[in-house]
Amino acid sequence: MDLPTLPTQTNMDNTTATLDNQEEHSDIERESGTQTIDPNAIILAEALTDKAISWQIHNCKIIKKTVTQDLPLPFLYHYDSLDDAIKQTHPLTPELLLQFNTPMSAHEAAKLIGIDEELLTSPWHVKIIGSLVVFSEALQLAVRLHWTNTGKETQQVYTKDAADAITTAFKDWQFFGRVDVLYKNTKQILISIDEQNPNTQALPAESLLTIEASSDYQQLLATHALATIVKLEADKADLPWFDKAILERIE
Repeated sequence: MDLPTLPTQTNMDNTTATLDNQEEHSDIERESGTQTIDPNAIILAEALTDKAISWQIHNCKIIKKTVTQDLPLPFLYHYDSLDDAIKQTHPLTPELLLQFNTPMSAHEAAKLIGIDEELLTSPWHVKIIGSLVVFSEALQLAVRLHWTNTGKETQQVYTKDAADAITTAFKDWQFFGRVDVLYKNTKQILISIDEQNPNTQALPAESLLTIEASSDYQQLLATHALATIVKLEADKADLPWFDKAILERIE
C-alpha cells in the first residue's frame, strides 16, 4: 500500500513563506487603502466598449422632446442672423447694444431694429432626451443609459424645417446623467472603476465599486456613472449600434 507523501520541511517552509507574503500583502493594502482588481472580474466600462461582445439594444425611447421656433433668444442672436447688407443699413446703435443679451422673439427683435420680421432667420430650438438599454445575454448584464443632443437648455439649428433641424442636432449627440445596471450573473464579479485609465492593478479602495448580482436595476454612484459615460463617449465612434438605435428612434 502506498503511503501518503508528507510535506518536506522545505515545502512547509515555502508554504509558510507564501502565507506570510499573502498576509503581508493584505496588510500593505489595508494600510495604503488600496484594493487589487480580481483578474477574472468584468470591468463595466471596458465591457460596454468591447466590440467582441454581442451587445443588443432595446427600449430606446424619447423621454422629452422640444422642437420649436417660438422660444426667445438673446437679441444678439437675432442680429447676427441678418445678411451683411442689412446690417450695413441698420448698424448697431447704443440703444441696440444695450439689448444685446435681452431674450426676445424674432418679432420683437425685428421691431427693435426697424425691419420686416421676414428678414430675420429664426432657428429651430432642439432638445431631445431619451434612454435606452444595452444588454448582453452571455454576461447577463443590462445597462440603462440616457442620451441627448445637447447639454444646454436647447440647441439652436438654422434649417428650413423641423426634420432637418433634428437630423442636424443629432450629428453630435451625447450620453449623460444617471447609469443603471442590472446584473444577474452570480458566477463572475462585476466591478466599476471611477478612474479612466488605471495604470496598476492596485487602486484606491474608493475607486472600486463591486456591483452585486440582483434582479433589480441598481443606480451607479455619480463618479462611476461619469467614468462609464466618459469611456463610452471616447469609444462611441466604434460602437455603431448606439448611433443606429438613437437615429432610428428620432426619425
